[in-house]
Amino acid sequence: MLQIAFIRENQEKVIKALAKRNMDAKSIVDEVVQLDEKRRATQVEMDNILSETNKLSKEIGDLMKNGEKQKAEILKQKVLLQKEKSKELADKTDELAKELTEKLYTLPNLPADIVPEGKTPEDNLNVFQAGEVPVLHDGALPHWELVKKYDIIDFELGVKITGAGFPVYKGKGARLQRALISYFLDKNTDAGYLEYQVPHLVNEASAYGTGQLPDKEGQMYHDATDDLYLIPTAEVPVTNIFRDVILNPNDLPIKCTGYTPCFRREAGSYGAHVRGLNRLHQFDKVEIVRVEHPDNSYKALDEMVEHVKTILDELKLPYRILRLCGGDMGFASALTYDFEVYSTAQERWLEISSVSNFETFQANRLKLRFKDADGKNQLAHTLNGSSLALPRVLAGILENYQTADGIVIPEVLRPYCGFDIIN
Repeated sequence: MLQIAFIRENQEKVIKALAKRNMDAKSIVDEVVQLDEKRRATQVEMDNILSETNKLSKEIGDLMKNGEKQKAEILKQKVLLQKEKSKELADKTDELAKELTEKLYTLPNLPADIVPEGKTPEDNLNVFQAGEVPVLHDGALPHWELVKKYDIIDFELGVKITGAGFPVYKGKGARLQRALISYFLDKNTDAGYLEYQVPHLVNEASAYGTGQLPDKEGQMYHDATDDLYLIPTAEVPVTNIFRDVILNPNDLPIKCTGYTPCFRREAGSYGAHVRGLNRLHQFDKVEIVRVEHPDNSYKALDEMVEHVKTILDELKLPYRILRLCGGDMGFASALTYDFEVYSTAQERWLEISSVSNFETFQANRLKLRFKDADGKNQLAHTLNGSSLALPRVLAGILENYQTADGIVIPEVLRPYCGFDIIN
């Protein structure tokens, strides 16, 4: 959530920055500023009445001591009227504050200066590319046919048990999935990230804290009975560990990692581009989350990008890194780098990771602060990244490592799998 003081003092800057997201924010910014002015004016009026009430109460005490009960009674009546008025103003202040917060929730984060202009994924900026695209044998197959050929993932069985988008991994497919999770976690913990196992359901406050609500309400599975949400990513519970926390400067940086299943409704996703593992309602992901001093967060973002690069280099998958344009960025992000692996069998790029800096956007909602050198509370910066999302990494491995004799396991994964080939 954007800070109201910043919006109030930088209205044109906010409108211009949000235009990079292809959003005409003038009317909503005007509404926000006007609501804030009303709220502040009401607060001042209430504070003045409370101050006057306190003075009158003191006068009443003095009058009673001096035996001037009649005068005291007159002032008491005035105090009662002022208390009623102050309560009305308090209720009005609360209503205005709530309305203001709801308006602020609709404003996305401001893009960083280096975010490119653009409206669609085609406008994203390719900033890095590595790895050789393999030349596949004649008769090479996309992963949804490979998994059927080698009986390692059963999409039909998932439909039977639950529905489309809930695959069943089996045999060497399940072991390869487990190997990837363990490998990703080991890489992250070796890089100094503390591993967490977190709940897979979160409350409404947690979903608001990281910006999933109200922006992605339609994409989340919701248990109405207990008012809990299935997590779309480990980012939500891991980042909320630090909700309502005031950190000491020496606590920073904080580096966390965690594996969870992720749940997304993906409403309206149809077509060949979402076949097989390309888009699922339930999938596994290993996440990295950082809490940083504002002065260090962009250096931390670069470190996270380099960290994900080392994983893909070890897997020897062809990949590229895109700096997302304003029109393709997530609601809460100030700057995002997407990693995509090339699927030779599908002849297309598959997104496998997003690494983002949210600056103070999440921290403002979370009330996640640290004490600065002067002992004052300041908002921290939060960052997160997929390290990595499994379905499309697995699809890339199955398709790019296929041979006429079977699917070769990347060398770095063999100690985790216990086998070298799926055949």
